[in-house]
Amino acid sequence: MRAGSVVEVSRRRACSRSTCGCFATATLTYVYADQTAVLGPLSTYAEPHAYDLCDFHADRLSVPRGWEVIRLSRDSEDPGPTEDDLLALADAVREAGRPKVVAEPLGQAVEVGRRGHLRVLRSTDA
Repeated sequence: MRAGSVVEVSRRRACSRSTCGCFATATLTYVYADQTAVLGPLSTYAEPHAYDLCDFHADRLSVPRGWEVIRLSRDSEDPGPTEDDLLALADAVREAGRPKVVAEPLGQAVEVGRRGHLRVLRSTDA
């Protein structure tokens, strides 16, 4: 390599098939206990026990006789969170913000505030 030259490194992952030079668009994982192959959208990170496949190889996937293939939607456009996802998140935030009663060995204490991992407790004993 010459001094001053720049080597272009692609952040896109290649298809796991040895003779294929295309970019991966799907990830294949196996669940051996259930004899199932799951083909879904390209995973965020390359996993050692998963196979990244291009469109050509993903569409022509075959599995051993007796196995089941689960094909998840591989839409390239991210649909974002659903209404159910947002409601579950709102419920979790409400639950986390609700004061909790904490039982102490010497009596009862009520949580009246929180900052990070620290709690402000008020004793109910006089």
